[in-house]
Amino acid sequence: MEFKHTSVLLHETIDNLKVHDGGLYVDATFGGGGHARYLLSQLKEGTLVGFDQDEYAIKTAQGNFADFLQADSQPRLELVHNNFSHLTEELEKLGHGPIDGIYYDLGVSSPQLDQAERGFSYRFDARLDMRMDQSQDFDAYQLVNQYSQKQLADVLYRYGDERFSRQIARKIVEKRQIKPIETTFELVDIIKEAIPAAVRRTGGHPAKKSFQAIRVEVNHELDVLQASLEEAIKLLAPGGRISVITFQSLEDKIVKKTFKKYSEVEIPRGMPVVPEGMKPALKLVTRKPITASAEELEHNNRSHSAKLRVAEKL
Repeated sequence: MEFKHTSVLLHETIDNLKVHDGGLYVDATFGGGGHARYLLSQLKEGTLVGFDQDEYAIKTAQGNFADFLQADSQPRLELVHNNFSHLTEELEKLGHGPIDGIYYDLGVSSPQLDQAERGFSYRFDARLDMRMDQSQDFDAYQLVNQYSQKQLADVLYRYGDERFSRQIARKIVEKRQIKPIETTFELVDIIKEAIPAAVRRTGGHPAKKSFQAIRVEVNHELDVLQASLEEAIKLLAPGGRISVITFQSLEDKIVKKTFKKYSEVEIPRGMPVVPEGMKPALKLVTRKPITASAEELEHNNRSHSAKLRVAEKL
């Protein structure tokens, strides 16, 4: 199996972790393992734990990273088939304590988009699916055919910033009363029909925002991100760092607010010494997000919307 994927902000993400030998690191979104391979090249002794809820990604990694997985004593790489919202639970199972660094590369990966049968992309005709974890029951087919008109409109507006969310939701409900909406291309045609022709001729693909919104809802992406960030900050050892790459404003807002919550404290006026329990848990390594260089933008289209934020545990 192949898992071709060009890692975004590769050096910036890993270099900011300040990797050192003997450390314990976590890749929360293993995917094709581009970031992992670069980190492992700097980690002569120590362990990287790679999480991915996509069974295809885990199986591919077992072949591509076989040398790192097999060891007489402690393997350099350990793979976990689970969502990154289960960090604490899974690390405890492996017998690991505090971690020295963790990084996230959020959103859907290129291989997931390119596998037509996964139903993530508006470019291929396939059954509506969009599950990152294929053992999960709920999928895009159920969402599109079972959500009420208001629920559909709310999802499209909240997670896709789709200004024609109400029109699209109304059209979906109208069409599914005749027959269930089964495929990506059926949904694309419905979205196109709901959006004014003049608008369809400008900007990107008319279904892009709706497909993003549905994918986020199906996988509960924003809820699990918030939960995972909270866990990760608690798991970090003093001096440990967290790097997070986001690709949409809602993700970036969650990361920014979470880092701010743990790096800023309100000290009551007149208090000469800050009590231990009130001291900040983090310090910001990046005040503003790191974005891709001109060279990377030229060679990797996925990097255009990428933002990297880094913080360190105090």
